[in-house]
Amino acid sequence: MIRRFAFAFGPLVLMPLLATGEISNAQDSAQLEALAKSEAALQFPKLTERQRFLVGPIDTHLQQEQCSRPLRPVVASPQHMKDRVMIELRCQDPKPWHIYVPVRIVGTSPVAVTAHAIIAGTIIKAGDLKTEEHDISELPLGFLDDPSIAIGLTASRPIAGGAYLTNQHLVAAKAVQRGQSVTLIADAGGMSVRMAGRALSDGLMNQRVRVQNLSSGKIVEGIARSEQIVEIILQ
Repeated sequence: MIRRFAFAFGPLVLMPLLATGEISNAQDSAQLEALAKSEAALQFPKLTERQRFLVGPIDTHLQQEQCSRPLRPVVASPQHMKDRVMIELRCQDPKPWHIYVPVRIVGTSPVAVTAHAIIAGTIIKAGDLKTEEHDISELPLGFLDDPSIAIGLTASRPIAGGAYLTNQHLVAAKAVQRGQSVTLIADAGGMSVRMAGRALSDGLMNQRVRVQNLSSGKIVEGIARSEQIVEIILQ
């Protein structure tokens, strides 16, 4: 994962040299980022609690030399996009130079993250997960923004500790397992008939499974309705 610098937008507390929107130490990347961010903040409405500025990357190797005068930030193009802007930092020494710093707005979201490694086939419990806030741009498709969604579901594959949890990692818990004794229920002419049976295949909730009627020995298909109930659909 590419590491980026991210800053939450809020009241700026900058060094005294930033009070006028300028800095003199061009080698300090943190101050370069702060200066670019403070200029970008003037170009957009106030950010929400679920937004932040993402600044950079800044290639300080483009600088000719240490700037002896305060850097001046300007918007490189007045026609910037609604979520990003290019800030130019100008050194106005006798030998002037400038660098461009991209700044964009990214949204954030809560995301379910595994608290430890999880083995395939494990039924997910509350202690297996934690919630973190991350930039949406970094999150995979199908991420879960609420850990409670995963509670009671089964890990479909091994999941590393600290991984973002997605719907691809999960399947519904098995309602019926192969070899398990089950109760077969069939609706016969308005009457509910119950029979003892045995599951011949695994099945998720509301999934079709093959079962054997222990009284007749007949193998039929039914729908797993709970952990021990399979509904036989009579033709």
